[in-house]
Amino acid sequence: MSLRMSAPSRRDAAPGAIAERRAAVPLLGVLNDLWTLVLRSKADHLKTRLSVALILTIGGKAIGVLAPLLLGKAVNRLAEGQSAAVGALYGFVGLAVGWSIIRFLAAAAPQARDAIFTPVAQAAQQRAATETFAHALSLSIDFHQTKRTGSLSRVIDRGARSIDFLLRTLVFNLAPTALELIMAAAVLAKAYDWRFAVTAVVTVGIYGVLTFSISDWRIGHRRALNEADSEAAGRAVDALMNYETVKTFGAETRAAATYDRALAGYSQASIKANTSLAVLNGVQALVMNLGLGVMAVLAGHEAMAGRMGPGDVTASILILIALYQPLNILGFAYREIRQSFIDMEAMLELTRLKPDVADAPDAVDLPKTVDRRGGKVQFEAVSYRHDARSEGLVDVSFDVEPGTTTALVGPSGAGKTTLVRLALRLIDPQVGTVRLDGLDLRKIKQASLRGAVALVPQDVALFNDSVRSNIAFSRPDADDAAVWAAAEAAELGDFIRGLPEGMATRVGERGLKLSGGERQRVGIARALMADPRVLILDEATSALDSRTEEAIQATLRRARQGRTTLVVAHRLSTIADADEIIVLKAGRVVERGNHEALIAANGEYAQLWRKQTRDQGEGD
Repeated sequence: MSLRMSAPSRRDAAPGAIAERRAAVPLLGVLNDLWTLVLRSKADHLKTRLSVALILTIGGKAIGVLAPLLLGKAVNRLAEGQSAAVGALYGFVGLAVGWSIIRFLAAAAPQARDAIFTPVAQAAQQRAATETFAHALSLSIDFHQTKRTGSLSRVIDRGARSIDFLLRTLVFNLAPTALELIMAAAVLAKAYDWRFAVTAVVTVGIYGVLTFSISDWRIGHRRALNEADSEAAGRAVDALMNYETVKTFGAETRAAATYDRALAGYSQASIKANTSLAVLNGVQALVMNLGLGVMAVLAGHEAMAGRMGPGDVTASILILIALYQPLNILGFAYREIRQSFIDMEAMLELTRLKPDVADAPDAVDLPKTVDRRGGKVQFEAVSYRHDARSEGLVDVSFDVEPGTTTALVGPSGAGKTTLVRLALRLIDPQVGTVRLDGLDLRKIKQASLRGAVALVPQDVALFNDSVRSNIAFSRPDADDAAVWAAAEAAELGDFIRGLPEGMATRVGERGLKLSGGERQRVGIARALMADPRVLILDEATSALDSRTEEAIQATLRRARQGRTTLVVAHRLSTIADADEIIVLKAGRVVERGNHEALIAANGEYAQLWRKQTRDQGEGD
């Protein structure tokens, strides 16, 4: 049957649109969220690792600035000691060795920091992904039916990976580089002249401003390149997935031409992206070398005036070169940081969405039933409005007594599936109450409720796992005897024994390796494994051929024994033996009674019955 559902609320926006509408991401807010995630990561020795990583980062930058000064002194010692060659040589060697050791420590500090901090970054990434995934599963059915599964998965994946990138690049690369610039300026001003400090700060400042400006310009080119890449890949995958259709209509040449046009668009976008990258690299190189040239001129002038030695000239230039090294990736880092901010904020925004259906603070577990016939389901004056244009249900009231079978029939859009979702508490009524064994479903913990109510849908979707895992999905800790008992009850025993790997046979994506009837039987076995008090059959045989449907119906009749059953039916012949039939039209109950009484009443149900039997006769 066609599914009618409520319109998505504003907060339940599709995840693919989340990143698009986050044009401006608050820096401080994201940094605060990032820090909160790190503290919540529960990594081993978290505080110690954080402290040591920060010390190593700052210490590495500090000794990196001081290392050129030591080399400068070594060169000066060598230049000053021309008359005493041996002493000068020993002094030079000692300072050079000291410089090498300091350089090694400066280079080793980031590696040691990464080794110490990696468990923290990975723990934060894992926790963020797990929390977001779990939260996504808790969101309303409307959210999941209006989103793209691939987009949602990518939001979680990109958001989690952005945490590691931001920690490494922003916290341990660019931020320490800014600190290094301050230290370098202070050292240059104190050791040599304030003009050296100004040259370093201005050069790095111009470098940063131009890099950010050109990177902003390049973002449009990168976006066009990504879109062209996605278009080309989409065309290829679409044609390959629909290979039979392409082949059947002789459209191979047309499909290849479409792919070729998409690749041409990608080529043009790639040319623009690579050209803009060359512009960025060229501008960066120009600024770097101009800065080095100015620094060299200043140092040469000071050396000619006798205020600096040759080692000081070397040291001043090396300090500026050391500043340039982490800036080489500034354009890439700037673009990726911006994207990481967006990805992380999109993930966090997903976690801020509130599920429409949640356990109440005073929710309780469903008490064990004392009635062996099953549970009692009650709909009391239930109304549910789908959107501003149509009504879902209007003042619906009926009881499903323990051990009985109640069928819901009516045209498409009458509200049958809405009643099923209410019974499962996938949605809550806007007016009225749904009860199970006298308890309002909103007062029952969802996990407890779902263990007492099982659904066999029209299209049974299976996991790409073994037959056993799919049957035992409702009770993964069940032993083999219980799984086989459920399989036998669903008339699956002979089929499973005939499989090459028996219970271990994988069923394929969504169970596509099985026929429709086999999937339905696995769905029935899965529902029986839960041993529910209420069994809901939502048009469980409407998509099957007559022979398979008859076999499944026989299985379902046995499965209904000792349970309360709610059946949504399109083919009225399948529910003629129901204890009560509820006839819905436009969200209202228009008739109720058993099959014979409703036929005798000559109302809506009788008209549906005559139409179906007439159509069946004409089909035969």
